[in-house]
Amino acid sequence: MAQLFPKWTNRLPILVLAGLVFLLVFIVFIFWYYATPKYLEVGYRPEQPVPYSHKLHAGDMGMDCRYCHTNVEQSAHANVPSTQTCMNCHTNVATESEKLLLVRESWASGKPIEWVRVHSLPDYAYFDHSAHITAGVGCESCHGNVAAMEVVEQKKPLSMGWCLDCHREPEMHLRPREDITKMNWTPPPDQMDFAKKIIEEKNISPPTDCSGCHR
Repeated sequence: MAQLFPKWTNRLPILVLAGLVFLLVFIVFIFWYYATPKYLEVGYRPEQPVPYSHKLHAGDMGMDCRYCHTNVEQSAHANVPSTQTCMNCHTNVATESEKLLLVRESWASGKPIEWVRVHSLPDYAYFDHSAHITAGVGCESCHGNVAAMEVVEQKKPLSMGWCLDCHREPEMHLRPREDITKMNWTPPPDQMDFAKKIIEEKNISPPTDCSGCHR
């Protein structure tokens, strides 16, 4: 009696199974690589309602981050500067600039400017700015060299794994207090000795368990 199917079809179940395994591995790889903050969020650079240049203000003019972000040393959240902060200078500087029209309108009406958040953590993740500043972690460690940015963008993934890497080995991110806002800071040759001293003096013990960031 003649066979209905050719001989190679005997291998068909194995080929289908191998194909399904390959497809599963491929899907896992796609999600592992492309569905991560490193791929989806790094480089995020939204257009702001006012074209504020950090390069001009923090870079060329050398303004300290804390002049505008006044609460980063005391508050869990970094504040967005109020229109009052802008107008401290711009009541006298570039008073007719078209770029600052929205700032002047905000000042006159009392309605805050609706800035677009760049660095945003999920609601289930707790992050305290003041704790990191107090420990000696520089702004650049999380935000990159903002003083070189015309438009602020996210430079770090801010993922759980990225945070845990620093919590487990914080030594290279700890600075002297006076260098917190300094950009392009380079750890000195004795960085590990300095970090060890700071860790002991401030009793720095970054949490690595779930409750440290998920409360």
